Amino acid sequence: QVQVEESGGGSVQAGESLRLSCTGSALAFDDSAMGWFRQSAGKLREGVAAIDMDGNTSYTSSVKGRFTISKDNTKNTLYLQMNSLKPEDGAMYYCAAVAPCLAPGPWYEQPDYNYWGQGTQVTVSS
Repeated sequence: QVQVEESGGGSVQAGESLRLSCTGSALAFDDSAMGWFRQSAGKLREGVAAIDMDGNTSYTSSVKGRFTISKDNTKNTLYLQMNSLKPEDGAMYYCAAVAPCLAPGPWYEQPDYNYWGQGTQVTVSS
């Protein structure tokens, strides 16, 4: 059974950095498009960043230039490096993966992602 699990969340001050990690079991990372999503209180869950099977990346406009998504297929781990954090980045962050060898439509289309983690909380204080 495929499982993905996030880690690395925490509480930081504005301007600081965090790196989120997502590990997977029973999932071929090199054949899977993956993404990070987030949900803050009172808001819908939104796409943050995604990486496809070829390593191409996509970002929502509010994090471009500050966040970097990457994955290490040898470690079955997905990362989200978050720099220059802002209070509005505070949210529950979720890792998600598409079933191997399938491609999502637009990268932010949540129904296209088959596997989801439980989330890791990021809090940014001003």
